[in-house]
Amino acid sequence: MRTQITRACTAVAAVGFVLLAGGTASAHVTADAPGATQGDYSVITFKVPTESETANTTSLTVALPNLKSARTEPIPGWSSKVDRNDKAEATSVTWTADPGTPGVRPGQFQRFVLSVGPLPTKDEVSFPATQTYSDGKVVKWDQPMGADGSEPEHPAPMLTLAAASGDGHDDHHVGSSAAASEKAEDNDNTARWLGGIGLALGLLGVALGLGNVIRGRRA
Repeated sequence: MRTQITRACTAVAAVGFVLLAGGTASAHVTADAPGATQGDYSVITFKVPTESETANTTSLTVALPNLKSARTEPIPGWSSKVDRNDKAEATSVTWTADPGTPGVRPGQFQRFVLSVGPLPTKDEVSFPATQTYSDGKVVKWDQPMGADGSEPEHPAPMLTLAAASGDGHDDHHVGSSAAASEKAEDNDNTARWLGGIGLALGLLGVALGLGNVIRGRRA
C-alpha cells in the first residue's frame, strides 16, 4: 500500500513539475509572425505577460534589425514610438502605457502588433526586448539559446523565417510588388477613363435622339 502511495506521489510531483515548467516557458516575451519570409514584409505580434505578482507592465521596448519600415497598431491606453538611425532605418520601437492607465496587470498579458519589412535574409531573427514594471523593475529578454539548444532564463524573442521564393533578390521581390500595384492602379484609371467616355457618348446619343424627335414634331 505504501509503495502505491509513494508511486502516486511521485507521479503527481512529476506532472506538477512539467506543468510548472510549461507555465514558466509560456510566460516569456515571445514573437509570432506566421508565414514570415526572408526579404518580405510581415506583421509581428509580440506577446507580453506580466510575471510580477505586485506590479504592472508599463513599457516594452523591442530592438529591430535596422528595418526600412516599421508601423505600430494603435492600442487603447498605450502610446508608441519608433526610433530610427541616420539612414532612416527603424532600430527599435517602444510602447508606453498612457498616464492614468494601469498597463498590463499581474496575471494578464498584452499583444503588441508591428508591421515591418523587408525582413533580413536570415533563417532566424532575434528581437531583444526590455520590459519595464510600475515598481521600476526592468527585465531584459535578450539572452540567446544555448549551444546545446537549452533555453536561458530570459530568452530573446525569435522568429524563424521561410526562404524567399523566386530568385531570392529582395529588391526584385519588393519591386515586383510595387510594380504590380502600380499596374493595377493604371488599369483602374484606364477603366475609369473608358467608362467616362462611354457615359459621355451615351449622353450625346440621347441628346441627338431628342433633337431629331423635336425636329420631327415641328415638321
